[in-house]
Formats: sequence, C-alpha cells, structure tokens
Amino acid sequence: MNRAIRIEILQRLQAHIENPKTELVYQTPFELLIAVMLSAQATDVSVNKATKPLYAVANTPETILALGIDKLKDYIRTIGLYNSKAENIIKTCQLLIEKHHSQVPEDFNALIALPGVGRKTANVVLNTAFGWPTIAVDTHIFRVCNRTHFAPGKTVEAVEEKLLNVVPNQYKLDCHHLFILHGRYTCIARKPRCGACVIEDLCEFKDKIYPE
Repeated sequence: MNRAIRIEILQRLQAHIENPKTELVYQTPFELLIAVMLSAQATDVSVNKATKPLYAVANTPETILALGIDKLKDYIRTIGLYNSKAENIIKTCQLLIEKHHSQVPEDFNALIALPGVGRKTANVVLNTAFGWPTIAVDTHIFRVCNRTHFAPGKTVEAVEEKLLNVVPNQYKLDCHHLFILHGRYTCIARKPRCGACVIEDLCEFKDKIYPE
C-alpha cells in the first residue's frame, strides 16, 4: 500500500469518525491509567460500569490503597482477571506514591516499570492523557492493519513500528482511536461489515464479506 492510499484511508476515517477518542470514562491521568489496566481482555463498557462506583469513593493512589485489595476486588470482580489486576493496581499505587509523588509519569519507561503496565497501556496513557503522538496497538488495531495491509506485521511491536513510520505526523495523535473504533464497529473480528465500510475500495483484504 502506498502513501497516497494510506492518507486517503486516514482522511476518510477522520471524516467518518467525528470524535475519535477513547470510550473509557475518566477525569484524570490516574483514572485513565487504572481504566486501561482493567481493560485488558475486557470491554470498555464493562470497565466503565466498574470504575464509576469505584472512582466515586477512590480515584487517587492514596484512596485506592486505603480501600485495600479486598474492597478493590469487590468493585472490579465483574471484570476478567480481576484478582491479578487488583494486585497490580495496588502495587502500582504504591509505586506512584513512592517514586512519582502520586502522579502518573509522562514517561514511557517509567510507565512500563509499573506492575501490569505494558507497551499498549503506556502508549494509550501518553497519547490520550498527555497528547503524545504515540500509536498503541491492541487486538482491533492489529487486525485492521493486517487485513487492510495498511501496516501489516506478525507481532504487535512490528505493527506499531510500521505505523509510526508510515502515518504522517498530523494523523498520529488520532490514529490509535480511528483504527480502534473502526475495528470495534466496522472491521469486526468474525464478520467484518465490508458493505458499510468507508474504506472498502482501498482495503486489500481478500475475503471481504457483503450482505446478501
């Protein structure tokens, strides 16, 4: 796929998706960090249902630590892997207090040093909370980039590297959310909605599906 087609894809997605932003509900970088940590192998809807009552009583490292791991688990037990996620959140809160003055660090290496925070979570926080031109790659983005051949790669890291190389600077801030929302609602996993896709004619996916 050449540069002109990639730019056309980004322009169409930007025109179609009027407000490309995360569907996680948050007010502070800390709330976003916790929400993204909880979102691994879970839907944004389920995370928002859990964090709404949680954040009403505890939305800082200190207040979550004061809540304790057992009560934290009660708030997030509807989310998959809640036991390990609760442990990571408690450890992360401790480190944020001890090493970062209770603030979410605006630094990739510092973020991935936190328990339960990997490349994707760090990039989401830097992009969404701090406005960095990073491109986090999750399952939706990995699928869309490989299906369309916009940025094919065998690993998440390979797709991320390719995206950072081929996406023009003016689109890097929104690229993550454009692709994730396109993958969540149009280029879905089992039966992509090719007939309703605004980039269908530019996509190089060979097994397109159309309604009968």
